[in-house]
Amino acid sequence: MNIVGKIAVGIVALVVLLFAVGCSYVVGTNNTCVSFEQRVQAQYTKNQNVYDSFWKTVKEVAQVPDKYAADTKSIYEAALKGRYGADGSKAVFQFLKEQNPTLDASLYKTIQDAMQSGRRDFKNNQTVLIDIKQEYQIYIGSFPRSFVAKALGYPTINLKDFDIVTSDQTDKAFQTKKADEIKI
Repeated sequence: MNIVGKIAVGIVALVVLLFAVGCSYVVGTNNTCVSFEQRVQAQYTKNQNVYDSFWKTVKEVAQVPDKYAADTKSIYEAALKGRYGADGSKAVFQFLKEQNPTLDASLYKTIQDAMQSGRRDFKNNQTVLIDIKQEYQIYIGSFPRSFVAKALGYPTINLKDFDIVTSDQTDKAFQTKKADEIKI
């Protein structure tokens, strides 16, 4: 083969190699974008699950004091009726040492613990979502990947649809750039 033929084969081989590398880069970018979008959606769903579980736990635990108070009331009423009759005590002076049922305050501590634990779990999962979105935005915004990602139509999801859950108080503080002390 003469020199021109060798150069032509070399050029064709180089073009094929560059085409293969380019295709590999495009396929890799596409697959990574798909992975990021799936992670964002899955983490958002996980956040919903954690939040739902948190509220159900708090509601269920909060029912315990209501049930306990109702039971205590019925026991207390039965004890008083048994001790003094249906009309109550008619004595002017009564020298009895009363042993009345009490409401156990530790139940409220249990509710507080459930709320704090649920909030902590929810915050941690919200932070994971923030991190995934940030990684994805950096990935599709980096040069030259940003051109490939745009050409492939990424992002295909609206990342704003997967923002974290906050409160009206937080929104107001960030809009006004002022946060007052918490009053209990």
